Amino acid sequence: MPRSWPRPGPPTAPLGGPGVLCGRAAPQRGRPASLCARAMTQIYLDHNASAPLRPEALHALCDAAAHCFGNASSAHALGAAARAALSRARRQVATLAGVASETLVFTSGATESNNTVLRQLPDGAHVVTAATEHPSVLEELSAAGERGVRTTRLPVGRDGRVDPARFAAALDEPGTALASVAFANHETGAIQPIAELSAIAAAKGVRFHCDAAQALGKLPLELARLPVDSASFSAHKLGGPKGVGALYLRPGVAFVPLHRGGAHERARRAGTENVPGIAGFGAACEAARLELEPGARRLGELRDRLWAGISRAVPDAVRNGGPEHVLAHVLDVSFPGASGETLVEALDLDGIALSTGAACHSGSTEPSPVLLAMGVPEALARAALRFSLGPVTTRAEIERVLEVLPAVVARVRRARAA
Repeated sequence: MPRSWPRPGPPTAPLGGPGVLCGRAAPQRGRPASLCARAMTQIYLDHNASAPLRPEALHALCDAAAHCFGNASSAHALGAAARAALSRARRQVATLAGVASETLVFTSGATESNNTVLRQLPDGAHVVTAATEHPSVLEELSAAGERGVRTTRLPVGRDGRVDPARFAAALDEPGTALASVAFANHETGAIQPIAELSAIAAAKGVRFHCDAAQALGKLPLELARLPVDSASFSAHKLGGPKGVGALYLRPGVAFVPLHRGGAHERARRAGTENVPGIAGFGAACEAARLELEPGARRLGELRDRLWAGISRAVPDAVRNGGPEHVLAHVLDVSFPGASGETLVEALDLDGIALSTGAACHSGSTEPSPVLLAMGVPEALARAALRFSLGPVTTRAEIERVLEVLPAVVARVRRARAA
């Protein structure tokens, strides 16, 4: 069933005449914009890995590629056009994140942004983080251990959340220079008490970093109102292009650029800016802002309907994480006696695309570190599926998943037991 994003807007400046985009007809509502028909007809429930490109983002990207090809650092008119596109996108991203536009640095994504912040750590420093953080945080901190950086990885409860009291105690270790906790988890959707944690860190004089890649466009952030010193974002998690992101730096925070070689991004990230990608990022943020509250309500209803159907059809299915303090579009479920990887493969053959967890761990034979850190038994961690819905998800698609899933689970269980 071909699908399109809701409310596709027209290109900001149609290329080649009305309805023409990048030299070919603009995608029409109800018609696939991709040449890959199978991908467009699949039920896509893997938005936490990467969201489909929003029409608004595609239009902005193509428009900037055609008309803003000048270097934003150049003094001529084409350079000014590129700078204008960057400024517009910066305002759009900043508005969604709830920060001032001048506090944003455009990067290649949340991985670079996280790495950049963590590489500011002095040798021998102590860092507090959660055991459920994204690999771009945990692996960078592991590498930092080679220069004496010490890391405390806090355990989480079965709901995936950090205990503020335990967090506060960990900050008292001598040499603590930074705390880094994600706003929302990439696998379970667990939302951390960031306002409380950042206030605790501020009271103890410890910098607080937040990976907000999964939260941007899903939650009302208003980061400037919190004592958060830095935060990371990725465009492709909310329908922008891949390879684009941003880093928020609170005014006054000391910062050493990861990239050198020019005064780009106010001398905070050298390298000619990816103007088309950034323009697409901004447009995606603007679209996400307009649908934030009603979209969360709709997806929460669909997510709850999905879980209710699963729990009826597969009574021994286990929901990982609690029903509260979780992103509205995420559901993580274990199916005892089945392999999560095998379920993904079988469902893909039935036209349903989802994953077992973090895309960066795809193909790994190890159980999810996030679920293990939450106290989920290894057998259940290996049997988990992550359903992450998005604006393209429909009620009919959820009903189709509920129609197909029980038989697939039963078949995989039989094959595993044979």
